[in-house]
Amino acid sequence: MADFSRLPGPNADFWDWQLLAACRGVDSSLFFHPEGERGAARTARESSAKEVCMRCPVRAECAAHALTVREPYGVWGGLTEDEREELLGRARRGMAKAAGSA
Repeated sequence: MADFSRLPGPNADFWDWQLLAACRGVDSSLFFHPEGERGAARTARESSAKEVCMRCPVRAECAAHALTVREPYGVWGGLTEDEREELLGRARRGMAKAAGSA
């Protein structure tokens, strides 16, 4: 589940980027997998979602949001659930390594 405590407050300046998103108006099922979707079907859907993300002017903001709140589902900012988890894991390992060498 997403960590909502990490979300910014209700200031619209934090959310305005969403108004410019290429995915606005696109069926959300492109970005979120149905129960049990695996293999080629999942890969194809994620690739299609990433195509939308690659032409998005706010892709970086979207990816940063998903990483900050640890969004558990869907393609956000061109990153799948697994890709975000890998990035967060690398960051955790890097911080642990840095703390261990201090």
